[in-house]
Amino acid sequence: MDLKDNFTDFTLASNYVMQLAIDEYQSDRNWTRLLDRYWNLVEELIGDPRAKHLPFMDNPLPTLGMILTYLVWVLIIGPTYMRDRKPMQLTNTLFYYNLFQVVLSGYMFYEHLMAGWARGYSLTCQPVDYSDDHLSRRMFNLCYIYYLSKLSEFADTIFFVLRKKKSQISYLHLYHHSLTPIEAWILTKFLAGGNATLPNIINNFVHTLMYFYYMLSAMGPRYQKYLWWKKYMTEIQIAQFVICIGHAINALVTDCAFPKFITLLLLGNASIFFVLFMNFYLENYRKQTSVKTEPESAAKIQEMAIASTFHEQQQEVTALLNKEH
Repeated sequence: MDLKDNFTDFTLASNYVMQLAIDEYQSDRNWTRLLDRYWNLVEELIGDPRAKHLPFMDNPLPTLGMILTYLVWVLIIGPTYMRDRKPMQLTNTLFYYNLFQVVLSGYMFYEHLMAGWARGYSLTCQPVDYSDDHLSRRMFNLCYIYYLSKLSEFADTIFFVLRKKKSQISYLHLYHHSLTPIEAWILTKFLAGGNATLPNIINNFVHTLMYFYYMLSAMGPRYQKYLWWKKYMTEIQIAQFVICIGHAINALVTDCAFPKFITLLLLGNASIFFVLFMNFYLENYRKQTSVKTEPESAAKIQEMAIASTFHEQQQEVTALLNKEH
């Protein structure tokens, strides 16, 4: 078997690369040469040759550098710059940015359907097609667009910083925006299609709704009455990860011809997001429920106190009348 031509056997190629890298290190003990040799083997044996000449796809360093720059800016540089400045309004900018994301997410959702999920992809097990036919190329191009879209979403946090919306920049928000670009890079570089694209199509659907919500929110107070469905938006996001967890577990137990290591990563990632979003949901919406019930409880206590006082006064009046008689 020539591993160089057998891109579908991801697990076998991975094991082969790992063994060669270990042998290289044991024979030379040179970390720089080891990393260089290891990456060349990964790209040669596992990497999708269609990705090699695309911007940022040669190696992960540009993507990791952009993620690091993003974190430094939103955590240090941006807040320092805005410390003594008034929050920026950015009303028009936010409207057009969210409109762009709605259109982009809707387009990617449609393309996921047309490139595979409405054209014969199996919900139970779908290996990656590395051929260069029309649908395979269409899915590959879509995976690259999906990767670029995750880089564009850095703007979400940048706008929060410029508007001084510090409470919006949670650990969940930073984790999500830091992790998804490198996930999308791995997808495009090694696994552009198959099972790994199910989370993407669901994510595109969710993001179409989410950015539409943000767009309405940016349109001003007149449109606040149309934002009653925020709670359900979070519930849809939680359902997204439940579906992804079930899909990954099914691929593991049915011996699907998709790399088990990648399936385990998808399962772990979906599980982490499920826990984080559930925690966010419980903290925010349980708190809102308790805030709503507190005034009601206070009103009931007040009514009971008034009734009790009135009853005591009635008893005192009755006692006085009895004494007089």
